[in-house]
Amino acid sequence: MSYGDILFEAQDGVATITINRPEVYNAFRAETCEELIDAFKRAAWEDAIGVVVLTGAGGKAFSTGGDQSAHEGQYQGRGTIGLPLEELQAAIRETPKPVIARVQGYAIGGGNVLALLCDLTIAAESAVFGQVGPRVGSVDPGFGTAYMGRVIGEKRAREMWFLCRQYSGAEAVRMGLANVVVPDSELDKEVEQWCREILEKSPTALAIAKYSMNADSAHISGLSAMGLQAVKLFYGTEESKEGVRAFKQKRKPEFGKYRT
Repeated sequence: MSYGDILFEAQDGVATITINRPEVYNAFRAETCEELIDAFKRAAWEDAIGVVVLTGAGGKAFSTGGDQSAHEGQYQGRGTIGLPLEELQAAIRETPKPVIARVQGYAIGGGNVLALLCDLTIAAESAVFGQVGPRVGSVDPGFGTAYMGRVIGEKRAREMWFLCRQYSGAEAVRMGLANVVVPDSELDKEVEQWCREILEKSPTALAIAKYSMNADSAHISGLSAMGLQAVKLFYGTEESKEGVRAFKQKRKPEFGKYRT
């Protein structure tokens, strides 16, 4: 596959996958997801690669999730909601090598979920984490909710989803959403150091460790499949469409009328 929305680089045992849509804060559309799936599968089975780094281009954002400009009640691609999210999430988890999220700037919505799914998260001081789905008439009903509850605790996960607040890199570390936070100027050096330490370890032992930890939460993929069917129906409602309209018009959505 030739890539248009992402960049792929493999060097010295490290595969770096970069979402390359800085003009929309690295929001992803159907094509982006397809390319990410291909890149993760490529990195997963190239013997020379021992660790994968996922990041975003431009410095302002890791990713801000699904591209709302590509969403009119349904994204235009494969998958239950028109985005092959199920396959993308599985590709990250099933890569038999540690995956590091290199987060600089915004990791919001689906971008926050991508960072969550990575095995490790290294955040810059400029990093901002958060969920936005209920503000725009959307939700990630699988790994973005159930798995998040496991990682940061249910109280924090419910806070993140119900209030849609944003959290700094330091707050993300305290919550368990990130492993470490460093100055932006030291981010690449820190990621390189972690990669170097991982590459010194037994690749088979790392794969077994990753898969054994994944097994404990593997059932969440079933919740995701079921939940995305509900989201597909939700996207067809005026309530969800109001969230998209408000986002595009840069105004607050009028969700109050849908409470009756």
